[in-house]
Amino acid sequence: MSKVILITGASRGFGKIWTEAFLKRGDKVAATVRNLESLTELKAQYGDQLLPVQLDVNNRDASFGAVKAVVDHFGRIDVLINNAGYGLFGAVEETSEAEARNQMETNFFGVLWLSQAVLPVMRAQQSGHIIQVSSFLGLVTLPVLGIYNASKFAVEGLSETLASEVKDFGIHVTLIEPNGYTTDWAGASAVQTTAIEAYHPVKQGFQEAASAPGIFGDPQATAAPILDLVDDSNPPLRVLFGKFAYAAVTEIYRERLNTFEAWKSVSEAAHGN
Repeated sequence: MSKVILITGASRGFGKIWTEAFLKRGDKVAATVRNLESLTELKAQYGDQLLPVQLDVNNRDASFGAVKAVVDHFGRIDVLINNAGYGLFGAVEETSEAEARNQMETNFFGVLWLSQAVLPVMRAQQSGHIIQVSSFLGLVTLPVLGIYNASKFAVEGLSETLASEVKDFGIHVTLIEPNGYTTDWAGASAVQTTAIEAYHPVKQGFQEAASAPGIFGDPQATAAPILDLVDDSNPPLRVLFGKFAYAAVTEIYRERLNTFEAWKSVSEAAHGN
């Protein structure tokens, strides 16, 4: 049976690739974008199968309105994919208040508003799947992405909690945690802080590491996995996308467990009884 998919950030990158993949196999898709013209070709090709929705996910009222529009049009929402987001590049010290707040508004609060908006629909259906596009940087960190890291750590905590709250309503929650991909996430979509010269060596090291061969995944390769994830009757809470994500996360988690074990006596003493 075809599904009704609501996906944010559908004008480029993962959002556009996944929207096309769903449409090609016959699903109905409500795709949110800031500029409706970015969906003109897909709309011409797929007609009523695609519902373009203009939305700034930072706007809570508009997010609730978008969900209502989708339900009014398609009658239900089977899957929400919170994909909208961007990267803020710069050292923590360099980051302005506006840059930090804007990053959290889109990457965290945008996810929160859409999740809240869709929950009454899915509770009434007694079914649904909320997919949050997080990052492997919601589990580990890289320098010069401190606020981005923080936004994804926040999405991880929110979504793990949400999963425990809604499971009895027949609603699943999944966090997708990609490594870097050859989208424009680090290009046209990115925001750069005003540089402090002292951090130049840190940034240079980051850029050198990011230029390693094969470190970025092919975004087109994610189309089949997202279809598999949406079709699974018992989807995981977390799934890593990309070989680098798997290697980086498993290595860091081993290090964390070793540190916890090494400091176990101190942890127990701190309990007090």
